[in-house]
Amino acid sequence: MKSVRNIAAELIKSRRDRSSAAARRLGADMYKDLKTKVLRLSPPPTSSGPTIYQEDQTDAAEILTCTMKALKEGHVVAVPTDTIYGLTCFAQNSEAVRKIYDIKGRNEEKPLAICVGEIQDIYRYCKVTVKEELLGDLLPGPVTLVFERSEVLNKDLNPFTSLVGVRIPDHALMRRLCQMCGEPLALTSANISSHKSTVEVHEFRELWPKLSVVVDDGPIGDHNRLGSTVVDLSVLGKYHIIRPGCAFSSTVDVLERKYGLSEDLVEE
Repeated sequence: MKSVRNIAAELIKSRRDRSSAAARRLGADMYKDLKTKVLRLSPPPTSSGPTIYQEDQTDAAEILTCTMKALKEGHVVAVPTDTIYGLTCFAQNSEAVRKIYDIKGRNEEKPLAICVGEIQDIYRYCKVTVKEELLGDLLPGPVTLVFERSEVLNKDLNPFTSLVGVRIPDHALMRRLCQMCGEPLALTSANISSHKSTVEVHEFRELWPKLSVVVDDGPIGDHNRLGSTVVDLSVLGKYHIIRPGCAFSSTVDVLERKYGLSEDLVEE
């Protein structure tokens, strides 16, 4: 005879299965009329001579305007960062956040980071436990800092945790986009969940039909395909590396040598 616990588990699984099926049906309708724009970023002029522009290239101002419009309309877009290509949407838009999970086939219990344009923005969405100088030493850069979330942040974003990761990528267009939007962007890697990270837009071409805009900045990052180093700073005086990535060694060096933080050895 089945125990009450087993029956409850089966009921929860059944509800999840029905919810996932409904989400897939909704997803098919959600992207039916979406026409993806692939915008190739023009290289900046250099002192060595005039830049040769190709017909399929677009200047940064036009890309920013088009991308921001898509985000305000609740769409998901693909963008370059200082590490790998990412998918982003307005973090305060619950429907857009759900689209990201649908597009990636991402486990709904895996969190999304947020991306902001300025260090001062972090204080609005996070309960910061470290000196502002520390933030300035690591950001902008290939690091995600995890803090307790503030009440201002969308409750439908990572509702299963009180923490949130925050980034300021060291990428001129992405940072300017955050500044123009004036609110946090949810950010995750541009790939199907559990597949390798992408450093060129053609590598996630299967996702294009579900994206409103794809910003092509050519090859980015390196062949290691490392994302940002994710470090939990939610405990006063401690740090915990959730995921080593780009700038891992230099990040630890700043935390320990300059600010005297000790590693929080969290038991798995």
